Amino acid sequence: MTIHKKLIVGATLLLALGLTSCASQSNDTKAASAAASTGCTPTALKTVTPATLTIATGTPAYEPWVLNDKPESGQGFEAAVAYAVAKQLGYSNSAVKWIRTTFDSAIAPGAKTFDFNIQQYSITAERAKVVDFSSAYYFSNQAIVASKSSKIAGVTTIAGLKDAKLGAAVGSTSLDTIEKQLGLKPQVFNDNAAAVSALKNGQIDGLVVDLPTAFYLSAAEVPNGIIVGQIENRDTNDKGAGLLLAKDSPITSCVTKALDAIRASGELQAIQDKWLTTSAGAPVLK
Repeated sequence: MTIHKKLIVGATLLLALGLTSCASQSNDTKAASAAASTGCTPTALKTVTPATLTIATGTPAYEPWVLNDKPESGQGFEAAVAYAVAKQLGYSNSAVKWIRTTFDSAIAPGAKTFDFNIQQYSITAERAKVVDFSSAYYFSNQAIVASKSSKIAGVTTIAGLKDAKLGAAVGSTSLDTIEKQLGLKPQVFNDNAAAVSALKNGQIDGLVVDLPTAFYLSAAEVPNGIIVGQIENRDTNDKGAGLLLAKDSPITSCVTKALDAIRASGELQAIQDKWLTTSAGAPVLK
């Protein structure tokens, strides 16, 4: 290769690297400008720890919400959403701190050790009396997980579940689904982990969870696990799942604006398309 050609190749590579760098900086700059224009910046926000955004998730955090129970990796639907919101607010990844809470303790009245909590909290009027919510980042059907040997394996209708013993986590939308849409008395558990154990031990015929969690549990947690089917969300008052904050948190408005911004830009939908499967292998029970 001649010196002249080498110079051209070198210049081309430098230009390509420069353009990539500029594109990344441009996206970061847009997010920072958006945060600054609304007064929602790391220096202005009254967070639990100054200049740090403390985000909570479950213990453990299941896939596909968080991969390998490591939210700090940014891998998984909710981990990715959390970092997208943080970036929109002007926080770098290194300025994000993760902590763990149980589902129930986080939603109880009182002070919080996090700035927002992301673990599939459905927005309800009852909960909103004691905590704040952002706008919704996800809407989902419910689904029934069972083992292949369960008596409800092969059920194709809601009527076919009339004698089934179904379980769900306390305070969850799944619990409401069993009672209101299926008309059954549920077995109630402290969290999904306890309910999964009950399913493995044969204490219940099936476990009701949101659809994405059902895909993970049936594939990785429940031996010979299957998804019996999904139950259509017919509640027109369902407001979806939102980021949970302390009641009257000073950053609720900014967190909501950040979430609304990534929804409007299409980033939220792209994250959902990447990490969540919505219907494959889960027939709708009628």
